[in-house]
Amino acid sequence: MAKRINKIQSFLNEKGIDALLLTSKTMKKWMSTMLGSGCRVLMTQKQGYLILDGRYITEAKEKEHDLEIVLHNPHTTGQSYLAAVLKILQDEHCHSLGVEASEVLVKEYQKLQSLNVDIHLLDDDIMNLRIIKDEEEIKAMETCIALTDEIYAKVIEKIHVGMSEYEISALVQYYAIASGAQQMSFDTVVTSGERTALPHGRPTDRKVKAHEPIMIDFGIQYENYQSDMTRVCFIGEPAYEYKKIYDVVLKAQLAGLDAIQSGVKASDVDLAARTVIEEAGYGDYFDHGLGHGIGVTDSGEGPILNSTSSTILKDHMMMSCEPGVYVPGVGGIRIEDDVVIINGKGIPMNKTTKDYIILEEK
Repeated sequence: MAKRINKIQSFLNEKGIDALLLTSKTMKKWMSTMLGSGCRVLMTQKQGYLILDGRYITEAKEKEHDLEIVLHNPHTTGQSYLAAVLKILQDEHCHSLGVEASEVLVKEYQKLQSLNVDIHLLDDDIMNLRIIKDEEEIKAMETCIALTDEIYAKVIEKIHVGMSEYEISALVQYYAIASGAQQMSFDTVVTSGERTALPHGRPTDRKVKAHEPIMIDFGIQYENYQSDMTRVCFIGEPAYEYKKIYDVVLKAQLAGLDAIQSGVKASDVDLAARTVIEEAGYGDYFDHGLGHGIGVTDSGEGPILNSTSSTILKDHMMMSCEPGVYVPGVGGIRIEDDVVIINGKGIPMNKTTKDYIILEEK
């Protein structure tokens, strides 16, 4: 069941760390192992262990054949899972342990110190383990993104004047689950009219009107991988101001896509798109980075595309490209694709059109 064991062990060898403790759902998903809160993975340079309590033992015996299953029972022993970690570290003569810095609370860190090994708090190093996708991951993302396109097409068929943002959001959720999604990647963004000036606006009972933008930003989780797409549609011909902003954002998005190439610094990709928006006079209204990494999580995935990122892009990195302009009191436009670098060039994986999506007035 567990995957990418060799990649983790190569990482440990490179870093000179004897063992790595993984507790986040993100890393467990990436490894395709058990996700329960009572399941922890301990990797050494020689062996991988799945440490769990009795709630998970039956399922683990059925599914997990690549990690050694270690049962601990806190209810009978009065000890936490760290007792099992300590025994393994001692048996394998480990002197150092890497942990996910973002997952460790102060109380937990104090307990880890009692293991009498050197503790390495790892942050970007953990993210960078996932930053280059293998062929299996890319195929999973292709399927996930194709489903996302299909879901959007079904949703916009149902949109009409007078429908609330809540209703549109419910349609997104319904068609996502009906299409086989495990869950949504994040809380769906549905805004309309002047509310599209809120980059992460959540749906309300506002009713959509003709000639105004309807922004839908959503993603689904499928086979542990997550998509993220934003499109803006209109019922009837868009008002002039919205068309003006739309044309600028689309030009910026295409410039960003063209700049996504192997060997390019991530901040330069952000600059390529941002320059288009600034030259059009909307620079003050683009107040977030151009994109973020995508994969098994919607947050904490590399590479980050913003003005300060020094990451050098490489083949098989995957990221969003999502410039936006948000004018308070007027509205906003964001256009977002998921992108993979293949043979040195960024390839948008979404097939949903970026031309004006104008729905029939009904």
